[in-house]
Amino acid sequence: MTRSLNPVYSARPQSIFPTMSRLAREQNAINLGQGFPDEDGPKEIREIAAQAIIDGPNQYAPVEGTPELREAVAADNKRFYNLDIDPETEVLVTSGATEALAAAFQGYLEPGDEAVLLAPFYESYAPQIEAAGGRLRLVDLIPPAWSLEAAALEAAITSKTKLIVINTPHNPLGKVMSREELEIIAEAARRHDLIVVCDEVYEHLVFDRQRHLPLMCLPGMKERVIRIGSAGKTFSLTGFRIGYVTGPARLITGLMKAHQHLSYTSPGPLQKAVAAGMALGDEYYERFVDDMQTKRDLLAAGLKEAGFTVLPCEGTYFLTVDIRSVGRDDDAAFCKEITEDAKVAAVPISAFYHPKQKQAPRNYARFCFCKRPEILQEASARLARYFT
Repeated sequence: MTRSLNPVYSARPQSIFPTMSRLAREQNAINLGQGFPDEDGPKEIREIAAQAIIDGPNQYAPVEGTPELREAVAADNKRFYNLDIDPETEVLVTSGATEALAAAFQGYLEPGDEAVLLAPFYESYAPQIEAAGGRLRLVDLIPPAWSLEAAALEAAITSKTKLIVINTPHNPLGKVMSREELEIIAEAARRHDLIVVCDEVYEHLVFDRQRHLPLMCLPGMKERVIRIGSAGKTFSLTGFRIGYVTGPARLITGLMKAHQHLSYTSPGPLQKAVAAGMALGDEYYERFVDDMQTKRDLLAAGLKEAGFTVLPCEGTYFLTVDIRSVGRDDDAAFCKEITEDAKVAAVPISAFYHPKQKQAPRNYARFCFCKRPEILQEASARLARYFT
């Protein structure tokens, strides 16, 4: 058969994550490239999921999500952010945050609509938007602080712009947007009547006693924002693939009508377990953050000992290094080199830019630290031996 495939996907290279993970396996390297924990989350959540599968039912859950999980998501919004959310009309459960993003872009964009992305960005955004017929308007965050400039955002918005996508805490950068930066986005969204899709899957992984601030909390933003959360990231259960979206009824309904034609629903027993997880006490969240912050500091110290300049990390699983500090200037080549020769895998930050962004910086790489301490120590030791 000679007919071409959809070039939005077929013309793109394979995702950087399976690419580097495969190379890590082939080289017997420690994989600090793909961002998932190497230990499962709370046993009590897993036990509830297992028993719920045994007890049943194991049939379709409601398309909008089980009532108990939607109520738990609404309660979570109130508990952490003092947001009043109607679980009946303002919450939707999805099959992971990635499906929530796809449903949002398919549900909101018409061919020719524009979407603003802040680069670098999580790699799913661009192809999902383009596959929905949207056009990209790209705004570069300025390294090394990865700051957002109001003038650059304003210059990207046209009469065809319908939405902005933001990610905070940010993958791959580990950056948490300041209130000042959120105000820049909110002001632009209000003035141009835009939707804002907020990827907030790392909302509970903010370090140094800081707190996550949802854009939805700013004045005049609740009616134009959806925020996407992830049980996989909050409870270190990435294989559960349970996401949830909060937003005004109009936007949730539009997203749901796309969601019903993508995954339709998500496993009921897993939704039951996640709902129970959201009722865990503050001690769980404090322990979760403290443990991940300890791992951040452990890997940061090891990378510095190996000779790297390590950029600040305010949240998420990820540390960014400037590879010029070890005499390298091509991030893709660097990541291949250390995987093959130092036996530690990372991912290049340039992979989080659009292919047409030829001036994307090539001197940064991302390491994930959501691994056991002994793994982080061994990875640091290998890098130190290799570079020093």
